[in-house]
Amino acid sequence: MHEKSRLTNADVTPRAAYQNRRKFLRNAGLAAAASLAGREFWELASPSSHAIAGTKLNGVSKSPFSTTEKQNSYDDVTHYNNYYEFGIDKTEPAKNAQSLKTYPWTVSIEGEVKRPRQITIDEILKLAPLEERIYRHRCVEAWSIVVPWIGYSFSVLAKLVEPTEQAKYVAFESFYDRRQMPQATHAGIDFPYVEGLRLDEAMNPLTLLCVGMYGETLPNQDGAPVRMVIPWKYGFKSAKSLVRIRFQNEQPPTTWNRLASDEYGFYANVNPTVDHPRWSQAKERRLGEFFKRETLLFNGYSDQVASLYTGMDLKKYY
Repeated sequence: MHEKSRLTNADVTPRAAYQNRRKFLRNAGLAAAASLAGREFWELASPSSHAIAGTKLNGVSKSPFSTTEKQNSYDDVTHYNNYYEFGIDKTEPAKNAQSLKTYPWTVSIEGEVKRPRQITIDEILKLAPLEERIYRHRCVEAWSIVVPWIGYSFSVLAKLVEPTEQAKYVAFESFYDRRQMPQATHAGIDFPYVEGLRLDEAMNPLTLLCVGMYGETLPNQDGAPVRMVIPWKYGFKSAKSLVRIRFQNEQPPTTWNRLASDEYGFYANVNPTVDHPRWSQAKERRLGEFFKRETLLFNGYSDQVASLYTGMDLKKYY
């Protein structure tokens, strides 16, 4: 179902900031016109019963990585979304993403690995025990949510394909089909959406290969059927609806950095002392709350990830 593509080089958000971002997109002039693993690793799952959005996920364990903060409601998380393939307004993805066909689904894992392969969503669901991880999620637009994601550490998948010594980065590519995503032509960014991490970031235990939330498989508007979640980075780093993962030697291009490198750094670590050029990052508004709260360095995950950036100037490598 996937086209082959190449990895290439409201008050919750303060409304003025959001409108400025949309204006920037429109004025940028960049609108887009535009084998399997051996059975020793898993037993093939039955058809789509486990892959359809909204299906209950059984046997999910609680994770020690979870925050104890109050979770946002399912309605919050499924009706306030950034998913520009399905529209640039927050409410549009919930309406428009229902056109996305999420089964069957295959992710290609390639590049600097010893065991490149195509992996189906059914296999991904059975690759490792599923965990519920209640993570803080901070958007670059200065709003935040707390979500009970479901998945397992991305390192599980990485170790399966065995990255070579040449692998220094991991590139992620989201699904794009203009027939299923006609709204994307008005989004102002290039597609397919691409993101990337340094290999050590990808291998950090917090980096989540996510297949569900709130006890169920992912809704389409939240990145079904499989996405990344990197809780110490701004939300745009967490690529949705993955179809390609490539291990490579050079830093990969990323969609927002390619569009405006002075506004969206490759690292995009949550940092209250480094403002976006058009708004402050010192505070954030949690969905459902009236008052703003202080933003935490690395979104509150400093103990787990600060060592990844020892010696780096976080204002230069933003």
